Amino acid sequence: MDICLKEQLYAHCLNYVEERLSRLQKNIGTLQEALTSETKSSAGDKHETGRAMIQLEREKLGQQLAEAQNLKEVFRKIPLKTTANTISLGSLVQTTGLHYYLSISVGEIKLQGQTFYAIAPNTPIGKLLMGKTKGDAVIFNKKEFTILTIN
Repeated sequence: MDICLKEQLYAHCLNYVEERLSRLQKNIGTLQEALTSETKSSAGDKHETGRAMIQLEREKLGQQLAEAQNLKEVFRKIPLKTTANTISLGSLVQTTGLHYYLSISVGEIKLQGQTFYAIAPNTPIGKLLMGKTKGDAVIFNKKEFTILTIN
C-alpha cells in the first residue's frame, strides 16, 4: 500500500466531514426560516406547539453541528504521513482479513479495487489495533487475523 492511497483515504474522510457540516448548516437554516415564518403566522396553542417543535429540532441539529465541528477538529490532527512500526492514529493497516485506516469512523471506503474501513481509535476494533505491530495476531468477533503492513 502506498502514500497516494493513504492521501485518497484522508481526502475521502475530510470530504465526509465537510459534507456532513454543510448538510447540518443547511438544515439549521431551513429550520430558522420555518421558525421565522411560524412567528409571522397565527397565534394560539397550535402556534406555540409548532414553534416549540421547531425549536427542539433546531437544538438537536445544533448539537449535531457541534459534534461534526469537533470531529473536523479531531480529523485535522490526524497525521497524513506516518511511518511508525506500531499502529497509531493515521495508520493505514493491511491485515489478512480487512484493511483499516485509523482516523475517524466513516465506515467502508472502496478505492483502487480494494475495500478499506475508516475507523476511530476508540472503536472496539480500533482499540484492539492501537499499539500493535506487523506480524501481531488480533482476534475480533471470534475471527483471528494477522497484521501484514502498517503505513
